[in-house]
Amino acid sequence: MTTPTTRDDCAQLDAADPLNTLRDEFVLPDGVIYLDGNSLGAPPRAARSRVLVMVDDEWGEGLIRSWNTAGWFDKPTALGDRLAPLIGAGRGEVVVCDSTSINLFKVFNAALRMRPGRKVVVAESAAFPTDLYVMEGAAGLLEGYERRLISPGGPGLDDVLDEDVAVVVLSHVDYRTGLMHDMAAVTAQVHHHGALVVWDLCHSAGALPVRLNDCAADFAVGCTYKYLNGGPGSPAFAFVATRHQNDAHQPLSGWHGHADPFAFITDYKPAPGISRFRSGTPQLLSYAPLEASLDIWERADLAQVRAKSEALTNLFVDLVERECAGLGLSIASPRRVEQRGSQIALRHAGSYPVMQALIDRGVIGDFRAPDLMRFGFTPLYLRFVDVWDAVQVLREVLVSEAWRDDRYTHRSTVT
Repeated sequence: MTTPTTRDDCAQLDAADPLNTLRDEFVLPDGVIYLDGNSLGAPPRAARSRVLVMVDDEWGEGLIRSWNTAGWFDKPTALGDRLAPLIGAGRGEVVVCDSTSINLFKVFNAALRMRPGRKVVVAESAAFPTDLYVMEGAAGLLEGYERRLISPGGPGLDDVLDEDVAVVVLSHVDYRTGLMHDMAAVTAQVHHHGALVVWDLCHSAGALPVRLNDCAADFAVGCTYKYLNGGPGSPAFAFVATRHQNDAHQPLSGWHGHADPFAFITDYKPAPGISRFRSGTPQLLSYAPLEASLDIWERADLAQVRAKSEALTNLFVDLVERECAGLGLSIASPRRVEQRGSQIALRHAGSYPVMQALIDRGVIGDFRAPDLMRFGFTPLYLRFVDVWDAVQVLREVLVSEAWRDDRYTHRSTVT
């Protein structure tokens, strides 16, 4: 795509966008350009009514009967089947429950038990920290495990893989820079050494087509509140390939993962299939907004989503380089669009205050230590004119040096 030279050019791209009607399905405040959907997606317009139905009708009228009549008990697997096509999984391979951290603990432990005698686990030094924390805690419950870390400037997979490696945990898309692994090639590389791989899909689910089964992936986890627009605290998901389900035993053996939970027997027997990765009672009210979002996703073409994502990120990079040249910015994300997800990271000496100045002017991204400004591009509701306008605001903040104002230096808890 040739970089548009005017805002009108961007408006023409919006008019021709096959996804443009889906923007109306979301609540977006006036005067805001929202470039943080990679951290928390905008709410579906139908989310509020869906929550009210659950509260007023299902809970208020149905009361406890709704565990049966409203399908509450089966919600984790029913939503898993609806989410599965977005990540290249099949029916019965995805369960929606708990948080990403908890699901990672479950699948990581299950994978370790499937590779007895191997005492090495592999992760990325730049992984989202919870992945490293969970692995450390899980392996710490056992004895004798060694952790090997790979990094872009240090050891790579070729350097750390051998016959002692049990499990490799990788982020499909890096949360800081957007760097994307070749899932098929990496999975094959790990399998060549007899190890299993767990994919973290938090920054790829809903942003681009994911093909877990085509890539012969073993396990995966991810959240639903970013590109999938499930809302703050919406349930996460876990994927377990069908071929592993009978051999996979997860350690959080709660009653909802039991083969016969209402028999109330004292011995644990795991449920067949993906249901064994359930644990306790699901937080059902958090499922309602996700259902509203999945209604929208069932109308979206993932190929169109990816094509628009690539066009939006390319436009942003091109405009930043053209409009903000000489203003202290550098691109921290991969230049080749096929190597990145749906986000762009910029570096600047004043990244934190620059981002606060942008937010103050209605352009919302976020900051990740030590020096990155992140901008997420959510194809279902972001427009090309939004990208154009955001770069103009960025240029104004840098040219005027408005970011040097002391009020922008205060660090909030959430950055």
